[in-house]
Amino acid sequence: MQTTTSETSTLPQTVEVRNPGMALDLDWVMRATANRSAIERRAATLGGRRSIKKDYQAAWLARAISCIDLTTLAGDDTPGRVRRLCAKARQPVRADILEALGLTGLTTGAVCVYHDMIGTAVEALEGSGIPVAAVSTGFPAGLSPFHLRVAEIEESVKAGASEIDIVISRRHVLMGNWQALYDEMQAFRAACGPAHVKAILATGELGTLRNVARASLVCMMAGADFIKTSTGKESVNATLPVSLTMIRAIREFHDGTGHRVGYKPAGGISKAKDALLYLALMKDELGNRWLRPDLFRFGASSLLGDIERQLEHHVTGAYSANHRHAIG
Repeated sequence: MQTTTSETSTLPQTVEVRNPGMALDLDWVMRATANRSAIERRAATLGGRRSIKKDYQAAWLARAISCIDLTTLAGDDTPGRVRRLCAKARQPVRADILEALGLTGLTTGAVCVYHDMIGTAVEALEGSGIPVAAVSTGFPAGLSPFHLRVAEIEESVKAGASEIDIVISRRHVLMGNWQALYDEMQAFRAACGPAHVKAILATGELGTLRNVARASLVCMMAGADFIKTSTGKESVNATLPVSLTMIRAIREFHDGTGHRVGYKPAGGISKAKDALLYLALMKDELGNRWLRPDLFRFGASSLLGDIERQLEHHVTGAYSANHRHAIG
């Protein structure tokens, strides 16, 4: 398949053509449904069906690190905090632990910040190959004037962000106005230009899993490179049932179009054991191709600390205090 410059990602870890989108197919959207009881049963059995131990667990946890969007989205963010976060992204695990594991060159998938911190992050990550992601479009509520949301994307790309995490207008989903959601997502994708766009659905505010499935399909039809569960600011963020619903929408979209779209669970994923569950779910439902950072990310700020503690335990046989693995 031939590609044009506009179709091909500029991200260092991406190896294939971006999702170009397609015309809105309302028949396809309206056929989408979700059997909550079956989905919840499947999610509930996941932990008992997968037991990853010893060297295999260490390898999976290292893969999880490579898929983390190391994030700081606080009102008291400072350039110093962002620079420390970027240093952690470059060296996510203590050098002695990596040496014992035989791992070199391990970094996180990206660093995610507010617009005002993009310049600081770009400078701190220069030469590392780690992309900077920025939240945009009136994050987290997405209720600012539409032209300002589009302008915010354009300014963030201009400032050096190569990934943009946008928030959709939840009301379009709750009212079943799929054309409005499609048009909005298309405009956001166009404003991103060469930057990848992650569509945050805020699934905890969409009411039903059927709405989650339909919103996922519409955003992918409009050209989303990733679909993402949450802003991390809702009362309910990433869950396994929501993830299964979105992942199966991704699989259906790939089966129907041939284009791969990424997935990003965000909010509330803070333990290494949770990361292993999500990786197992991705492997079971979508296969090994979706276990790479160009198609899978964790939105997390504290997950890395727990993974590093688990890796030290694997190497030394003893757990250490959290302060030995500070990420900020």
